[in-house]
Amino acid sequence: MAGKEHWISARGCVYNTNYHFVWSTKYRRKILIGKIAEDLKELHEQIAKEKGVTLVTQEVMPDHVHLFIIMHPKFAPADIVKIFKGITAKKLFEMHPEIKSRLWNGHLWNPSYYVGTCGDTTKETVKMYIETQKVK
Repeated sequence: MAGKEHWISARGCVYNTNYHFVWSTKYRRKILIGKIAEDLKELHEQIAKEKGVTLVTQEVMPDHVHLFIIMHPKFAPADIVKIFKGITAKKLFEMHPEIKSRLWNGHLWNPSYYVGTCGDTTKETVKMYIETQKVK
């Protein structure tokens, strides 16, 4: 199993939950460039700090974003996406009102997203670990 150095202790649990999130702009419009991209990265960092989420790394592409985060298991992945997408859309429209003209209906983000989990171990290692816990 994963080494304890990767575990985070919190009240009532110990966890190592790593998530890779990806979502795109509405209509895949290439609007996340220059100052808009810089502001978006800063917003991601602020949101993570406020919500107690560790932002391991991020990349902002012209039409989509990647976030790799560690979060407490009390958060559902869908809720974290909703928080990040909702706050960033509102703030970016306030900071850069010109981007609304590139989008119809005033939506910055496509409603769908990708989420994948990652850990320090493979599925096979976890399966083997659980199986070796059986009393023979």
